[in-house]
Amino acid sequence: MSHLLSEPFRRCWAEIDLDALRHNVGAIRDHVGPNVNLMAIVKANAYGHGVVELTRELRYLVEMFGVASVTEALQLRRVAPDTPIVVLGPALAEEREAMVRNGFIPVLSSLEEARAYSALAKALELKAPYAVHLKIDTGMGRIGVWHEEALEVARAIAALPGLKLAGVATHLPVPDEDAQWTRKELDLWNRLIASFREAGLEPGTVHALASGGLVPFAQEALGKGGNPDVVRPGLVLYGVSPFPEFQDKIQAVLTWKSRVTLIREVPKGRGVSYGRTFITPAPMRIATICAGYADGYQRHLSGSGVEVLIRGHRCKLLGRVTMDQILVDVTKVPEVAAGDEVVLLGRQGDEEITASELARKAGTIPWEIFTSISPRVMRYYI
Repeated sequence: MSHLLSEPFRRCWAEIDLDALRHNVGAIRDHVGPNVNLMAIVKANAYGHGVVELTRELRYLVEMFGVASVTEALQLRRVAPDTPIVVLGPALAEEREAMVRNGFIPVLSSLEEARAYSALAKALELKAPYAVHLKIDTGMGRIGVWHEEALEVARAIAALPGLKLAGVATHLPVPDEDAQWTRKELDLWNRLIASFREAGLEPGTVHALASGGLVPFAQEALGKGGNPDVVRPGLVLYGVSPFPEFQDKIQAVLTWKSRVTLIREVPKGRGVSYGRTFITPAPMRIATICAGYADGYQRHLSGSGVEVLIRGHRCKLLGRVTMDQILVDVTKVPEVAAGDEVVLLGRQGDEEITASELARKAGTIPWEIFTSISPRVMRYYI
């Protein structure tokens, strides 16, 4: 029997649990309260989980979507034709017409951008004002207008023909690293939004809290002062919390798996993988796994003490990660055989490898672990 490309061999793949995704939406709503809307952040292929499939699942569960670019927004629009889509990063000049024609909501960082959108709205003879959000820089230093200039810029935008100031946003740079600084930033933010209203300028949708902020600061930021009415969950939506106290309330959505392709008995004194960074100190039983950095299993994990799960046991990575393969020690698990399933990220039996653990071993963050999982890793939706 021939094997069709639509049914590929399972060598390295990810299983996406849609029940866990739904559970996490509920957990986030329970945490932030009933009067707060959710903007699901599905940029970067829904953090590597598969944006088309997750958008199909989320379109009836959240009020808005957030993406990084026009290209991502166009991909979403085919799946979620009626859900508002916010493009969080600045659009290039040649992308603005597509933004306007498709009704995507831009997040503006300057009055010049607003004027360009106003001119487009006029040229395209829109039947209703074009909704825009204003990004205000309260400490991130990346995009947006400086907070000292925000009220003046917002007034100017609101006066432009063809536009509607439908929201204002900021982004917290250190919510999971410096709580004291973040509280001062949120106090500034709340006072700033209050100043908008005192000046007779309704800010519309107000959003400041992404995953790093919505867990510890929801109670003190939502419904107070600026009254943010939207949160932007990304990482927590996929089952990883930057704060341990929230982790048991959410579930991992993605499990990353591979297979054992070969078992070898390796004598003492043999080099293992490129660079001979590991020399067998005694005879060892070593399994070859068909996953490598081309799949997103980061080369930085080499020599880090990272482990994989085989038959419910933790098995340590040996030597360097190569493009298509890794080698692990199965000396103490003699029942391991070629063809066995390997968990690179996720649970097997009573053991679990989390994205936070992989990130710590690789010297990075869970966001990068997820978004680095490459397209050749097939995704299966459960």
